Amino acid sequence: MAQPYSTRRRTGRYVTLLILVALLFGGWSGFWYYAAGKIETTIEGWRAREAKSGRVYACGSQTVGGYPFRFELNCDDASAVFSQPPVELKSRGILVAAQVYQPTLLISEFHGPLTVATPGQPPDIVVNWKLAQSSLSGTPAAPERVSLAVDLPAVDRMSGGSQVALLRAKHLELHGRIAEGSVRDHPVVEAVLRLNGATAPELHQAMANPLDADIDAVLRGLTDFAPKPWTERFREIQAAGGGIEITQARVQQGDTIAVGNGTLSLNANGRLEGQLRVTVVGLEPFLAAIGAQQMVQQSPSMDKLAGVLDRLAPGLGGVARQQVGANISAGINLLGEQTTLEGKRAVTLPLRFDDGAISLGPIPIGKAPALF
Repeated sequence: MAQPYSTRRRTGRYVTLLILVALLFGGWSGFWYYAAGKIETTIEGWRAREAKSGRVYACGSQTVGGYPFRFELNCDDASAVFSQPPVELKSRGILVAAQVYQPTLLISEFHGPLTVATPGQPPDIVVNWKLAQSSLSGTPAAPERVSLAVDLPAVDRMSGGSQVALLRAKHLELHGRIAEGSVRDHPVVEAVLRLNGATAPELHQAMANPLDADIDAVLRGLTDFAPKPWTERFREIQAAGGGIEITQARVQQGDTIAVGNGTLSLNANGRLEGQLRVTVVGLEPFLAAIGAQQMVQQSPSMDKLAGVLDRLAPGLGGVARQQVGANISAGINLLGEQTTLEGKRAVTLPLRFDDGAISLGPIPIGKAPALF
């Protein structure tokens, strides 16, 4: 007689367990769909607030998925229009995901191409890639840490219906975090840039061949992250006595390796001032890549010296130009501090920025544009 009772008892336990599982499943499903609805409501409220500030974000179509353990926002035909400065961005779409148990970590994947244009005009810049992902800790309104990783980025400028290559790379990474302050109150930003196999011949002739770069920097002087033109932001940095501290930088191109650090600031004209201490292995190919010989031969100081020599003996100035140009590398090595870097002979020189004019030791290598 005990067996039927035992069977009924076990059956009751199974039924109870099934009911509990069903309640748990139903409760979790209700929570997920309620939270998904709140996400869409929050996004719409955020878009409305952004639009009042001159930043309009839109999706051709938008869906929320990821059930049961993720929230995924899929925005197809994404676009953003900013009033200051006037610019319009468009891409094929963005997928943003967060785990239910970690809603303040947002992982995004971007679908190219991305176009940059003046609103209502054809694109000025076209950006494409193989894979582009980002992560954001915090919230979009108050980010704490942001990372971007891109495989095979390609940036082109549109010119007369054709595309001119501005940047090519095997891989690009950009990381940033707020080290001090907050988004709204004088943030100090630590940033890291990683480039692998990058070329940018339109930027400078020295970047026609692939290079690798690792640069760590700290940006000080920001008032906040409120939307404003970069010219205004740079003025704030200059007024606050801020600038960029390059804590560590390493660049390699072929046999040339350069490492350095230092601090740069902005003067009242919006131009860079300051100095980096740079140690270089393989200086000769670098000087050839930047056309240092021609720059020295055509510099104002060389013109002045050649004029003096020509007055002493006609033609002597031209001889001096050729000799100085031919022996520029040896001269720099004598002027610099001899050392070693990564087990190789190297020379340490100052990389100076004087009202935007850039010089490596005594060699002028270019001029940085005014930032405001």
